[in-house]
Amino acid sequence: MSTRIQYWLSTASPWTWLGSARFIALARSAGAEVDLLPVDLGAVFAATGGTPFPQRSAARRSYRQLELGRWSKRLGVPLQLEPRYYPVDRGPSSRLLIAARNGGVDALGLSHAVLRAIWQEDRDIGDWATLERIADDCGLDGVALARVAQRPETERQYLENTRCAVEAQVFGSPTFVVAGERFWGQDRLDFLAERLLQGCRCSSDSTSGSIRSPQ
Repeated sequence: MSTRIQYWLSTASPWTWLGSARFIALARSAGAEVDLLPVDLGAVFAATGGTPFPQRSAARRSYRQLELGRWSKRLGVPLQLEPRYYPVDRGPSSRLLIAARNGGVDALGLSHAVLRAIWQEDRDIGDWATLERIADDCGLDGVALARVAQRPETERQYLENTRCAVEAQVFGSPTFVVAGERFWGQDRLDFLAERLLQGCRCSSDSTSGSIRSPQ
């Protein structure tokens, strides 16, 4: 049985962008199933005591930028510290990912492309036409996905994701949850890798035990 990872994310989070490629590679190498769960981070902050970036003190904003630059350099992941379209409405891009996931296409790969669009390419992920082109570039049908993303039921699912995130004690992006255990931040991916390895060992032991059992 493969391990399941809940991947709670904001499509406008720079920290999620910095960890995106590594997380995708880790999940795929572990053979894990990923539940892609975009959330309204502003609503999550409001419910859990967080503060949106524009509302933080000057000291906190400047240090956040300093850390983003450090991590970008350390990881070799290009990142625009002051993208043209930020802050941005996360709703359209989040609903696009939900539509992709529900449609059984590569929503995880699309999430990486959306994050790259804002943090590397200076594109407006709050604009439906831009999102359609991003999806097209991923080999998907952007127009069809955008049409589904704009349906009321997709919006309701986005709101439900956000409610469930708060219920699961998620308070930032990215957050990875395996069997109820939370890992917050791109700098916790090493811990997530260890947890996935434990899951692989347990599965291997269980399989080995069934082979050795009397017939």
